Amino acid sequence: PIAMNIHWTEANFRPQGTSVTDAAIAPLKDVTSLTDLNLAGTKITDTGLATAEGLSYLTRLHLELTSITDAGLAHLKNLTNLNYLNLYGTAVTDAGLEHLKGLRKLKHLYVWQTKVTEAGVKNLKAALPNLEISTGAELTAVAKKEDDTKKEEKKEEKK
Repeated sequence: PIAMNIHWTEANFRPQGTSVTDAAIAPLKDVTSLTDLNLAGTKITDTGLATAEGLSYLTRLHLELTSITDAGLAHLKNLTNLNYLNLYGTAVTDAGLEHLKGLRKLKHLYVWQTKVTEAGVKNLKAALPNLEISTGAELTAVAKKEDDTKKEEKKEEKK
């Protein structure tokens, strides 16, 4: 159990990975001093993400490679200090991004390998113009360019 009156600012569950479940993080609801929470690669669900609702000081939240969906993002709408959110590899869609529109301090959002579309990105950017949204498109473009370069080099070698 988590000790009463503890003043943690960071909790990183990534090293424990898939052994971390909703029940394992439930006590965090009482650690309101948290500013950085890493749940990447854990078995956290939308229901378990309700634990984060009262973490008003939270500025960074890693949810990449979890089963979080649009329903889970509804639990984040009151995290007004959040400035970094990583949703890489989740099942989040454009509908889930609607829950983030009130997060005025959000500056960095990662939605690569999600179900978010370009239209959803534009819609959220209209509400939060200072938000940088990484869709992975830039990484895909770099990878394609590298691939094309390698193909050209092989063609040149064959000549």
